[in-house]
Amino acid sequence: MHDLYYKGRIHTRENHVKTGYNNKRNIKLGTEKHPLTLVVASEERKQEIAILVARNELFANITVDSAVDENINELDAILNKPTTTRFDKTPNRNDPCSCGSGKKYKKCCG
Repeated sequence: MHDLYYKGRIHTRENHVKTGYNNKRNIKLGTEKHPLTLVVASEERKQEIAILVARNELFANITVDSAVDENINELDAILNKPTTTRFDKTPNRNDPCSCGSGKKYKKCCG
């Protein structure tokens, strides 16, 4: 028999706080507490990246290492955040058509 009805025991469901799901994260990359970790190949590139980081008011630990490939993915992800695309609302059936014919939308383009 199912545990829910066995001898009157009701097991409470664990909510997301107890299971480890954290919906109030305090970690934000690019802050003083959690700086970006960037790896570049040369000193000139380090200066370019430092100017870019300062212009966007971020914090980063930039390491110069010519033996390793350049890794600035964290910076690219912050600078190129996707934006929400918004579309114009389609007119209702009885609204005037947007093409300018003067007819109702349902008779013209709908």
